[in-house]
Amino acid sequence: METNYLETRLAAVASAIADKTRTSMLCALMDGRAWTATELSVMANVAPSTASSHLAKLMEQSLIACVQQGRHRYYRLYSSQIAGALEGLMGLAGLDSASLRSKTPDNLRYARTCYDHMAGEVAVAIHDSLFQLNWLEGEGYELTNHGREQLLGLGVTIDIGSSRRRRACGCLDWSERREHLGGQLGKALLYTCEQKGWVKRDLVSRELHISDTGKRRLGKVFGVVF
Repeated sequence: METNYLETRLAAVASAIADKTRTSMLCALMDGRAWTATELSVMANVAPSTASSHLAKLMEQSLIACVQQGRHRYYRLYSSQIAGALEGLMGLAGLDSASLRSKTPDNLRYARTCYDHMAGEVAVAIHDSLFQLNWLEGEGYELTNHGREQLLGLGVTIDIGSSRRRRACGCLDWSERREHLGGQLGKALLYTCEQKGWVKRDLVSRELHISDTGKRRLGKVFGVVF
């Protein structure tokens, strides 16, 4: 009974994703922001009435959520777990590293958001540095005492409420085919970089713009070469 239920649910979720219009909407929501149905219809190049039916399908499978703000309704990904699953599917869709890198726009491959944390070349370099600098250790991404001190010194808030989300974990980067930092720590690090003016989100895409100050500071702290 349970097996049949899981198979049915998996098939339903796969069916909801297996549509180019809905895929375009999900990819647009991967920047972590909430968008209106009209905005998503433009991104997916369909009529607003058509977009509504597609959004309803995605909501049925708990892939997205609707947030009411005054007279407006905004749509966002249902959770960080959904974002992680989509990022993984993007990696599978790339087929092989060479073809994927050649088709990925340079600006997105360089630095972008993966829902609520950083992705791309810069994020992968930061991920690797966290281990090389002994801020994180082990396959479980355990935070060392040294790492905790350094992150707090940067103003990164590590303990975020009572969230059941993992504190730190690897997230497979679909363009680099290596891990970047996810979890609560990945989210907190992006937030801190934004607050300090080191990075800034693009208004209409997942691209992250790194300021000159950000390049200097990230280079000094994590040894990232720009």
